[in-house]
Amino acid sequence: MAQQIPVSVNMQPTADQLKALVECAQDLTALLTADGTILHVNAAFVSTLAIPAEELIGTNIMDLVHPSGTEDARQFLKVLATQPGGMQTSRSRLRCKDGSWRIFEAVVKSHLQDPAVGAIAASFRDITELYRMEKESRVISGVIHALNESSNLDELLSKVHEALSQVLYAENCFIVLHDHGTGMFYFPFFRDKFDIAPPPQKIGRSCTAYVFRTGRARIISQTEFDRLAEQGEVELVGSPSPDWLGVPLKTPKETIGVLVVQHYEQENVYSQRDLEFLESVGGTIALAIERRRAEDALRRSESTFRLLFDLNPLPTWVYEKDTMRFVEVNEAAIRLYGYTREEFLGMTLKDIRSAEEWERVKDVILQAWKENRFTGQWKQKKKNGQIMEVESNAHEFESGGKIMRLVVARDITEQSSLEQQLRQAQKMEAVGRLAGGVAHDFNNLLMVVKGHTELLLGSLAGMPQLRKIEQIDRAADRAVSLTRQLLAFSRMQVLQPRMLVLNEIVEEMAKLLPRMIGEDIDLVIRTAAGLGTIRADASQIEQVLMNLAVNARDAMPSGGRLTIETCNAELDEGYHSKHPSVHPGRYVQLSVTDTGMGMDAETQAHIFEPFFTTKELGKGTGLGLATVYGVVKQSGGFIWVYSELGKGTSFKIYLPRLDAPADKSGEKQTSTEIPRGTETILLAEDEQDVREVAREFLESAGYTVLEAKNGKEALKLAAEHQGAIDLLVTDMVMPGMTGQELAVQLRQKGGTARVVYMSGYAEQAALQAQEQEEHSKLLTKPFSRTTLLRTIREMISRPL
Repeated sequence: MAQQIPVSVNMQPTADQLKALVECAQDLTALLTADGTILHVNAAFVSTLAIPAEELIGTNIMDLVHPSGTEDARQFLKVLATQPGGMQTSRSRLRCKDGSWRIFEAVVKSHLQDPAVGAIAASFRDITELYRMEKESRVISGVIHALNESSNLDELLSKVHEALSQVLYAENCFIVLHDHGTGMFYFPFFRDKFDIAPPPQKIGRSCTAYVFRTGRARIISQTEFDRLAEQGEVELVGSPSPDWLGVPLKTPKETIGVLVVQHYEQENVYSQRDLEFLESVGGTIALAIERRRAEDALRRSESTFRLLFDLNPLPTWVYEKDTMRFVEVNEAAIRLYGYTREEFLGMTLKDIRSAEEWERVKDVILQAWKENRFTGQWKQKKKNGQIMEVESNAHEFESGGKIMRLVVARDITEQSSLEQQLRQAQKMEAVGRLAGGVAHDFNNLLMVVKGHTELLLGSLAGMPQLRKIEQIDRAADRAVSLTRQLLAFSRMQVLQPRMLVLNEIVEEMAKLLPRMIGEDIDLVIRTAAGLGTIRADASQIEQVLMNLAVNARDAMPSGGRLTIETCNAELDEGYHSKHPSVHPGRYVQLSVTDTGMGMDAETQAHIFEPFFTTKELGKGTGLGLATVYGVVKQSGGFIWVYSELGKGTSFKIYLPRLDAPADKSGEKQTSTEIPRGTETILLAEDEQDVREVAREFLESAGYTVLEAKNGKEALKLAAEHQGAIDLLVTDMVMPGMTGQELAVQLRQKGGTARVVYMSGYAEQAALQAQEQEEHSKLLTKPFSRTTLLRTIREMISRPL
């Protein structure tokens, strides 16, 4: 039975741990007092709003909230102040440094009664771009809906203006149309803060005329206006505006007018995206106006609807409400779904969904409508069977005595995939930090257990108690193995990386794996010639292969085939766009593929989490794949899993390719002799039990030990000691002074330059110290007496 590690259910994260979690969050996160005063913000908060942390801390969050939302925000805080653990969610607008506003989904939770926090935690997810896309989609649907509802041009243009105002600043907006008969401009729609609708006028040389003549959409700032005026292209007509945007209203045949929005107080209000959006809406407006001109009754004509419908870049269709049969589809829908128009018109809405998805959503499609509109996200099926996620906006209208539904759809499969990858990466990072912290604490405890059992084993030879001590030692070894796996997952273990050729490790492991996986599984090895070198710890890569092979074996209880392959790989920007965590470049690929039972999507989402296992109780620790994940990440690589139920599983690992000569130095053998010495060693360790074990290890080998419980005491002992101190052995993390700070101060006072750092895990500072300090070494707890004494002798013997 696997050894169970006791974990206190009452363990609570400290304030420092919570702040660390806040800092690594991708969302904007802040800690607030009950009245909204900002106590702390994370890096995402600062970078997104472009406001330095020192300007934010101490101010009130209400200073950032849009005036329309401050009253609700105050009510949220008031409620949370009286509800321990209470939570509120809302959509909020926050002000950036430049005065612009961004839109966020806000989650606010009270931790005021939690002594480790004592604040209200607020998390803001930036949905500005998503909100913009949603609004644009709604506006397009709204324009189409207005075409179906409006009976005259004035009503249509008013509704179009109302829809535009949801996306961009359109308080000052007008539409000018060109009359072929008179050659004049006239203004069927005009909204302005200062000017009134002008009478019909000659085309002239206004900015509006310039866009009409060139047929090109333009953003004209004051600087651009001055430049065009100097060239004689434009002249001032009406009130001057610092920012002006005009788009031509084009039909397939000609330009019939111009749509204009402008701002009188600010420059740089309109962006290129606004221009493109307004241009697409302008095309829609132009088509609508042209249709109503042609029909005098200002009603929707079949020809213009067909043109508007087919030119819509988003998949669009019409289906009958009662039968759910398609009655019309546009070219975009045909391209996306893969059916011909004739195939579509012989299908129903049910045919573009899987049977399971249809059972889930059919009642919603039939009933969940509000004001003849509906917006939702669905899983839909292409002709080739591929499932995609679609966001759709739908409207009801009547035609020929039947209720029809017009649907505008948008494929959001890639967007959803990227969001899921981001959420998974954030979760794995948070779990990794927690696992690393747990392993760190256990390593200090195991150092004491292992140290004393080793000392007892050496002193109780032949005694009846020896067998019990050996059992304790073996149990501690199993605990050490578990904590090492946790450290591997959390990327906090100490690696010994060197340049190596992956093929050599695969070929060596191929000699060992057959005995482990059994005779009923065929092992196939395919190594690519000319494989580039990688920088990694050879023993850890062997562990990765071993864990993946064991995982494959357990997935093939009735036998099968296990294939291990290597090759060089070039990953481009296209791959990066689908996997944002991957940097484009050259890699060495390791693939491990089995023909086993495979996994469903839910299992794949959790397989790299520590202690997650699908095996029965007692058959696995759930750390095998977590270890693989951690080793790959700590080696600078990444791993993906591809699997389907009944079709097997393939793990693909990508490690950075360096193409440098392989380093054979890591293959040297170590002597079994335990060295001794008579030198003086300064030992600094804040954990008394660990300090006592280390002292006994050192004294048993003949060394003189000066023992200190912290850095300050160590400096005092060094100053009072009359002789030379040959080596400093210090814990990396101690209260008041770190081990690295102690080593620096000791050197400055003329003490020893040689240092051995002890650590419960590979903190970043410890790894940097080992790399940057020539005469330093890092030992990870728990270490044996032999390991400590060999390291001591190696460091003392190393010339300064």
